[in-house]
Amino acid sequence: MAYDNRDSIDFENGNVHHLFRSMFIPTLLGMLFNIAFTLTDGIFVGHGIGAVGLASINLIAPVMLLVNGMGAMLGIGVSVVASIHLSRKNNKAARIIVTQAFGTAIITGTLLGALLYAMPNTVMHLLGVSDTLHDATREYYLWFIPTCLLMLVETMGMYVIRLDGSPRYAMLSNMIPALTNILLDYVFIFPCHWGLMGAALATDIGGMVGVLMVAYYMLFKTETLRLYRLKMTVTSLRLSLRNVGYMVRVGFAGLLGELAISVMMLTGNWMFATMLGDNGVAAYSVVCYLFPLVYMVYLAISQSAQPIISYNYGIRKKQRVKAIVRFSMIMASICGLAVGLVMTLASKVVASAFLDPTAAAFPLASHGVALFAFSFFLSGINICSISYFQSVEQSRVATLLMTIRGIVLPVVNFLLLPLLLGTDGLWLAIPLAELITTLTLPLLYRTHRWSDNPNI
Repeated sequence: MAYDNRDSIDFENGNVHHLFRSMFIPTLLGMLFNIAFTLTDGIFVGHGIGAVGLASINLIAPVMLLVNGMGAMLGIGVSVVASIHLSRKNNKAARIIVTQAFGTAIITGTLLGALLYAMPNTVMHLLGVSDTLHDATREYYLWFIPTCLLMLVETMGMYVIRLDGSPRYAMLSNMIPALTNILLDYVFIFPCHWGLMGAALATDIGGMVGVLMVAYYMLFKTETLRLYRLKMTVTSLRLSLRNVGYMVRVGFAGLLGELAISVMMLTGNWMFATMLGDNGVAAYSVVCYLFPLVYMVYLAISQSAQPIISYNYGIRKKQRVKAIVRFSMIMASICGLAVGLVMTLASKVVASAFLDPTAAAFPLASHGVALFAFSFFLSGINICSISYFQSVEQSRVATLLMTIRGIVLPVVNFLLLPLLLGTDGLWLAIPLAELITTLTLPLLYRTHRWSDNPNI
């Protein structure tokens, strides 16, 4: 066995298809519970609070995505770097990397939470909150802030736990907080009638449960990636900053991936509000709920493949890397086809899960979901490709690809397509961005080369 782990996962010699399934099934199940929570939250808010509640949460969602993106950035960075150290039998270095990443997550989450709490009106203004939605959005925003620290640490911890060979525990660390969220969402919104405060508080408590599970694992269950006592010297601090900087560079595309969803929401909210008013924002909130859900499925695929790719990249087993990349792409394509067809053919059913069919926003949403669904056909391939470039230390390629796919193209498309296609152009902005990105992939795969990085 390549190294000690709790689920007997051998990244070096195990069959790549079996390895992928061992990682993917618990990872997907854990994320499905997160998806169930997000869907349930949208349904509870939509029917228990109304379109104002959906719009308010949608307006604050970019903050959540920013925090989750920072956790993903550190998680991907620590997973790639630690995987390579483990593949070269340098367990001590891997433990130091993990410890530095957790310390960075705690400090960053605390500072970010304090900053967000100190300037709520400024943040909401930047997010484009209208006067009519200001009070409701502020209520949710202030109660949601404690989630920042919790979400950042929990998200990063999932990567470490899976790399340590415990994808089943990582699954439970997703499932139990999600179930806690779902239960408290119902209790706080309906019997207690706490509105948006209740929805945010349920998220806070669920996040606390997740962090406690991560902490328990790191303190009492892990063997290979145990936390390491760091030296408090100038030299140690300098090395820590260097290591954290490298992890940030490797994982930066993960942050951009979440920021890309924020850009999609912010730009889309602004354009929908401009062209269709608050009903347009409420309709757009439906796809803003759906896109992160589908994104989680694709993340499950890419996160399951990432440690296998990075480990075998570290020992230069290129054929195993190619095999797992090929398999993950096939999985992403199958999922994309299935999700895209469902969203296209059942757009009214999907919209009715979030909005009352008599609501003014409903016909806008049901029409828009069918158009937006085209993005799901290709987004999985793009996400897995970006993850591959990260896994083999091609961080510049991954960052460039994510910037073009998630920021540049969506903004340009949101601004230009409505001039050509009217309101349908709003719904097709993201699908066109995914299509253009997919068309660039063959060139990038042909031209990229593995690096011999001196930092590893």
